[in-house]
This record gives sequence, C-alpha cells and structure tokens, in this order.
Amino acid sequence: MDFGWTAMTFAGMIKALQGQVEVIESRGDHGISVSAITDDSRSVRDGSVFVAVKGEQVDGHRFIPAATKAGMAALVLEQPAMDLPIPFARVTDSRKALGLLGSRFYGEPSSKIRMVGVTGTNGKTTTTYICKALLEALGRRVGLIGTVSYQIDKETIAASHTTPGALELQQLLAKMVAGGCTTSVMEVSSHALAQDRTIGCEYDVAVFSNLTQDHLDFHKTMEDYFQAKLRLFTGLTEAHKPNKRAILNIDDPAGDRIKRMCPAPVWTYGLRAKADLRAENIRLSLGGTSFTAATPVGSFPIESHLVGEHNIYNLLAAIGVALHEGATPDQVREAVAQVTNVPGRFERVMAGQDFTVVVDYAHTEDALIRLLMAAQTVKTGRIITVFGCGGDRDRGKRPKMGGAAVRYSDVVILTSDNPRTEDPLSILQDVEVGVADALKEHPHVHYQKVIDRREAIGSAVRDARSGDIVLIAGKGHEDYQIIGTKKFHFDDREVAREAIERLRT
Repeated sequence: MDFGWTAMTFAGMIKALQGQVEVIESRGDHGISVSAITDDSRSVRDGSVFVAVKGEQVDGHRFIPAATKAGMAALVLEQPAMDLPIPFARVTDSRKALGLLGSRFYGEPSSKIRMVGVTGTNGKTTTTYICKALLEALGRRVGLIGTVSYQIDKETIAASHTTPGALELQQLLAKMVAGGCTTSVMEVSSHALAQDRTIGCEYDVAVFSNLTQDHLDFHKTMEDYFQAKLRLFTGLTEAHKPNKRAILNIDDPAGDRIKRMCPAPVWTYGLRAKADLRAENIRLSLGGTSFTAATPVGSFPIESHLVGEHNIYNLLAAIGVALHEGATPDQVREAVAQVTNVPGRFERVMAGQDFTVVVDYAHTEDALIRLLMAAQTVKTGRIITVFGCGGDRDRGKRPKMGGAAVRYSDVVILTSDNPRTEDPLSILQDVEVGVADALKEHPHVHYQKVIDRREAIGSAVRDARSGDIVLIAGKGHEDYQIIGTKKFHFDDREVAREAIERLRT
C-alpha cells in the first residue's frame, strides 16, 4: 500500500524536532536521502535512520554497531557519539524524537484526519467501539486502535499493545489516511502517554473515563498515573487544527481536576454530578439499558443492548463525541441501537443453558465492582464469580479485588489469570488476604481456590443453577494465557462453551 509519504533528507527530518527536542550536536552530511526510520537495529536497511532509545529493559545505544553494520544512513542518539562514519544528531530525548521523526516521515497523518483519543483506567475499549459505530453513522470511514485490535476500514490487525509504539502508531495512521479513513478513534494508554508514544499526534477530541488503581508497577503512585493521563488533555491546544473538545467524566474526582487544567472547551458527563451530558429515567435489565440522554443539543431516548450502569457512562462519553462531531440526536439514537456487543466486555456465552454466563475483561478492583454491580441489578439467582490476577503486575490491587469479589458474589472461585513468571499459588495468596477479610463480614459466600483456569470455569458452570449468573472476569477478549514467558491458546468464551456443552453428555 502506498502510504503517501515522500522522500526526504535527514536534514528535513531533523527539522521536525525544532522547538520540541533539543539537538545538542550534529555532524556529517545531513543532505542524504532517508528511505526508512526504525528503533530496532534488526530492521535497519540501506537508507535507514536508526533512533537509539533507552527502553525499560534494553538500551538501543548498545545496538549502534549492529545498525552501522546493517547499513544505516544516519543516526539519532542521546549519548555522546564516538567517531562515526555516518551523519548523526545527538538529542536530549531520543524517545520523544522518535515519535516526532515518525510523524514527519509518514507525512504527519494526524493532521489529515479527525483524531479521537480515549483514556482512563476502565471503559476505553467499549467507548471506542461505540464512538466508531456512531461516527460511521455520520458516513465517516473510521479507523480503530485499541486493546482488542487495530482496524483500518475492512482490515483487522492483531493488537500488539493498547496503544502501539510511536513508529507503528504513525504508520497505522498513515495507512488510515491512504485507505480513505476520515477519523481515527483510539485508546490512549497511560503507558503510551508516559513513554511519548503519542507524540507527533494532534488530537481533536479527548475523552476521560475514570481513574482507579492500576499499573502501579509502572507508574509507582496514583499521582504519577494521573499526570500521565493528564498529558492527553493539556496537549489539546489549537495548534494546527480547530474545533477541539475534551469530554470528561465529572463523577470521577480526576475529571474535575482535568477540567481545571484543560485548555480546550469541555463537555462533562455523569450520572450524579451536574453534567452537560446526563442519563435520566434509567432502566436496566439483562437484555440491555434504556435512558433519556440530556445533552447540550436537547434530550432524546436511548435504547442499548449494553448491560449495566458502567455502560451508561461509556454511552454518554461516546454520545458526546458524536454530537461534537456533528451527529444529530436521531443519528445517535439509531446508531446506539445497532451496537450489540463489544468483544470481551460483558460478552454473553449462550449454548442453550438456563443460566447466564458472562465473560468480561475486568482486571482491576473498580472494573470488577462495576461488573458485579451490573450483575446485581439484573440477577434472579446467585452470582458465581471466577477470577484471578495477572503475574508481574501491580500486586497492591490483588487483595482489593479479592475483597470486592466476596462482597458482591454468592460464590467466588479464585483461579489463575496470566501468571507470567510468578508462581500462580503466590499470586492467589495475595488475593486471599482480601478474600479472608471480606469473608468475616460475608460468611455466607462460598469460596474455593482452583488454580487451573479451565477447571475453575468448568466448576462454575457445573455448579450453576437456573437463573444464576456466572461471571468469568479478567481476560475478556484475550485468546491466550501467559505462563512463564510463553503464550498458550486459551479463550474463556471457548472454555465456557465447552463446559456448558459437557452438561448435556
């Protein structure tokens, strides 16, 4: 596919850094032509610019000799350079330079389409899927970048990260432009913001969903986590594109903080605080949700297949995006009614059973509580919750999730998630601290520990009776389990369906 970029010189690329990254020194012939840009020495070919980036685990500067041998044409780095036979530029921040150079190389694609970014701890995936559906109702061709997959018109690409690396992101946006997309809707993770993966992108609309504990293995403190999210909104300035807006969950205290610091116009949304977008006359059932949307352009009815109060927040955020982008109430209402499912988000598994089985990505305390509360509002029998916690990740949330599961369930089955390089039993012991505390106040809850996830799901299905709701939380759309450093095929939906079908034999 021709992405639409044109040949350029190294000097032309370096101009992209002006005013944003300091060039400490540069040497050599900057008039050479550039045919590729990479931060992976294994991808270097003749004509490549290699950007040496200090990563969390690997320092790209170690691979400068390999990149030189592979035929790189020029180099961008942070460390003082030895005598090199090629042009180079030494900068104060090569990670930031990578995104800016990538944007320039790929033709500054974010300047050519409308950019919608959604950030927050929970709800990003669902909100982006709804946004895509609503904007397509306006006749737009919409690309999607997020946790489940990257979608460019009819093409679907497996997602490597919620928000891809800086160069991959710019390439995806360039593909969208070349493919005729007029809008990109993307999940913007806190990791991506902190690591400058989104630098070089100019957003038109930014959405904040919520802020609850997660990723503290990376951010260390909740304030660091908040500051990373905030970057999406403080960057929402009238740089080159007009008509910017932030859409913020005002029921979350962090939403009010962002509102005070955001330079762009703001619409707020919420259920409890006074907000620009509100839901009134709410009715919840296992079949879906209905409410009256009170908005800056008037009130209108909403009927959605999505279940639970947490999805009302997601719907309000997406409705705000659509209205800002020019949708009419009728277009919004009709498009919302067509959204039947988001992969791995309160996704029902139906195989003829007389009880409900739901698979959901909930992997934080807040997300698990939202899932359980959604089930509480529509249950007619018991709630049976199967969940675990990922290894090599924030340990502080483990007991909190255990406590939440006990408080809102009738049966809790604790099992493995993605243990990675941790001992699964050790992970469960962390969770059990919260389970034990909660059982003191909720002694009626039946609790068991089944380390093998397949066996745990089978146990929940066998135990379920007519009217019960079985919640399988933590992995959602994922079709793998990571044990050690290897990935093995494992899909909660497939495993649950097989367990249900075995009931007939």
